[in-house]
Amino acid sequence: MAHPFDKASAIRDRRRAPRRGANPYASGVEESPIERFDDAVEGLFDVLRGRPFVDRLMYSVTELADFSVLWHLLGVAEGLHRPDGFERALRVSATLGVESLLVNVGIKSLVRRKRPVPQFERPHHLRIPISSSFPSGHASSAFVAAALLSDGSRLKPAYYALATLVAASRIHVRIHHGSDVVGGVIVGVGLGALAKRVWRIALS
Repeated sequence: MAHPFDKASAIRDRRRAPRRGANPYASGVEESPIERFDDAVEGLFDVLRGRPFVDRLMYSVTELADFSVLWHLLGVAEGLHRPDGFERALRVSATLGVESLLVNVGIKSLVRRKRPVPQFERPHHLRIPISSSFPSGHASSAFVAAALLSDGSRLKPAYYALATLVAASRIHVRIHHGSDVVGGVIVGVGLGALAKRVWRIALS
């Protein structure tokens, strides 16, 4: 039996057919809310794709955030100029390790969703993951890191802006569907809040 997320991916790709002159409803398959959402998000990002500056920014950010390298570096940088820097950097890296196990070993193995197939040639080199598309690990790690790095920091808006950019980049480069990113953000926000609570209890 096909997984509903795979069905959603296939139908959404068919829905993009009107731009090529085909009838998206020829198969008689009705869309789900997830499919409509993903297609609407794709339409928004189509406006941005093909713009050299935007493409370069999105591809650079998405690659820098591979394996949470960006967030580990920011954790270390923050740790160098704060009295409690070592503990904060350790908290970020440890929580990102838990997040990676939860998302990549846990959730992705249960929800086997195919990644979107781009209808365009990517303008820059990109690592193509072979794991399930749902949820977005880049989005979950970004919001976990933003929650921890911004804790007690004046840079909170900047951390969350960067997390949002990383999450959005996964849709722009068409490695994830919009709903994959939303799922990743939800996981990241929840795990970030839990990590802060557990850390405070452990230190009290």
